[in-house]
Amino acid sequence: MKRVSNVTVRKRLIFALSIGLIVFIVMIIRLGVVQLIMGDEISSKAEDLWSRNIPFEAKRGEILDRNGVPLATNISAPSILVVPRQISDPTSVAKQLADVLSMDKQRAYEFITKNESIVRINPEGRKISNELAHEVRSLNIEGIYIAEDNKRHYPNGKYLSHVLGFAGIDNQGLTGLELFYEERLSGEPGHVSFHSTAKNTRMPNLADEYTAPIDGQHLKLTIDSNIQTIIERELDIAEATYNPDGAIAIAMDPNTGEVLGMSSRPDYDPERFREVPPEIYNQNKPVWSQYEPGSTFKIITLAAALEEGIVDLDEDDFHDPGYIEVAGRNIKCWKKGGHGSQTYLEVVQNSCNPGFVALGQELGKETLFDYIHNFGFGKKTGIDLQGEGTGILFDIENVEALELATTSFGQGVSVTPIQQVVAVAAAVNGGYLYKPYLAKEWVDPETEEVISRNTPTMKQRVISDATSAEVRRALEHVVAKGSGRGAYVDGYRVGGKTGTAQKAKDGRYLENNHIVSFIGFAPADDPQIVVYVAIDNPKDTIQFGGVVAAPIVGNIMEDSLRALGVEKRDGQIEKELQWNDEPLVETPDLLGLSIKEINQAYYELQLDLSGDGKEVVVQSPEPGVKVKTGSTIRVYMGDKEDEEQ
Repeated sequence: MKRVSNVTVRKRLIFALSIGLIVFIVMIIRLGVVQLIMGDEISSKAEDLWSRNIPFEAKRGEILDRNGVPLATNISAPSILVVPRQISDPTSVAKQLADVLSMDKQRAYEFITKNESIVRINPEGRKISNELAHEVRSLNIEGIYIAEDNKRHYPNGKYLSHVLGFAGIDNQGLTGLELFYEERLSGEPGHVSFHSTAKNTRMPNLADEYTAPIDGQHLKLTIDSNIQTIIERELDIAEATYNPDGAIAIAMDPNTGEVLGMSSRPDYDPERFREVPPEIYNQNKPVWSQYEPGSTFKIITLAAALEEGIVDLDEDDFHDPGYIEVAGRNIKCWKKGGHGSQTYLEVVQNSCNPGFVALGQELGKETLFDYIHNFGFGKKTGIDLQGEGTGILFDIENVEALELATTSFGQGVSVTPIQQVVAVAAAVNGGYLYKPYLAKEWVDPETEEVISRNTPTMKQRVISDATSAEVRRALEHVVAKGSGRGAYVDGYRVGGKTGTAQKAKDGRYLENNHIVSFIGFAPADDPQIVVYVAIDNPKDTIQFGGVVAAPIVGNIMEDSLRALGVEKRDGQIEKELQWNDEPLVETPDLLGLSIKEINQAYYELQLDLSGDGKEVVVQSPEPGVKVKTGSTIRVYMGDKEDEEQ
């Protein structure tokens, strides 16, 4: 037997000890890495294996008008969640849930026996009422949880529906501003975490952990709910009166590009959007529709001609025989036989097509189309809404004499309503083309402090102050003496232009099917608001913009100016009455008069008397206000001594 020397044994022991020491050091280092460096990550992964999250939706930011009036808010709408492995008696639980949620028992059973860690009962248990959630909670069933969800609420129903849009079942924006500003409105969800065993039974000794959701930012709009209400009212009346195929209205501050009101018909209730066809809620007509503008487009031709100095409204004349010949074709005036000899101010008043064709010919295609593009046509305005159209213009290379002529008075080209509003605003505000916008401020939901604020964006200067003043003067004459008389508002100096455009289908114009429109602004000496209204195929009426759309704009303008606190103006052009116009009379000063004295004066007005005194102490309207003949004046009879007290 071979004897091993002590030296060899010692070497072997040292070697084994060294190996063991190295292994021990590696284990210590590895343990340190796991504990100190990887500990949080490993703990998190382990916790994920035995933790379950009950989600809490963040509240979407509210949408408010410029004055803080709520337009889109949130209401509590809890949801039912199930952890199937915590259900001890699926048959009994299924019956209880089915009874409370009014659902099929078998369907409930399938939900609570799914091979998943957490199951949503959808749709029966999704976004339910608080009352129903309380019933489920009172069942006190292990494995059934209530997630505190919420859903979008639009307190005014159809009001501003196409602009606001709506949010879906998961609180995600699907159309309108809800979609455009989804990232800032949506917020970040939170949750409550509880811990469970491998069999998904709840660990009783570990506390739940709550991660709060981060709510979305509030959005304050440029919309003025006072003006929006006026617009909605007038479109409702127009729908009832004319049964049109559609209707559009926009109000904008011409000095900033802020949209003060916007609506269209047909409309819908955002909370019941599933009840209407997609083409209704997907088509925001004020920014999406593209159609021939008709005579409202003449404002651009007029502005270009004035800026280029090729026409003087008072000194230059034009003879209209009822047509003008262009490239072998006669382009007719709307008035049979024409308007005869007239100044160019009267050409604008009368909306004379041949007169505007002559202006277009003087300008030439390059110059006219330069102005058309500078006023923003042929491209998006950049408004903060999806689905905006660009309009359709002739390619300059394809513009011959006939295309130049028809473009001069708004035929053969297509534009969007918002393009027209922005362009006319620039024509009357001194020549500044602004980008239209709806989002005014973003507000922190917790502190209510302003996070950011949008300011007006001036794109470019398109005409001079002097030209803009002449455009305003001409368009004020249109309302006082021309085709826009229906928009006349006593004391407010309204200017504007009518439009009557034929609709085309399959390359041909339709008969007796027009989009009639009017675009107006006021006051003419210092415009504070631009209003555009278009009515698509109004029934049982003469389809002229001056007949249908102008009076609607007049109503919107009058009430909106009062809502904005705009004072009446001096120097208004006297309205030229036609045979069917009702004359206006000034309300007399009745203060201090007795009933006998009033009756002896034979005023062409009705009296609504109240009070028991001997003389008038209060009257409405006030003295000097112009009203229609036969209107009613309300007076309160009292005694002078009572008034002084």
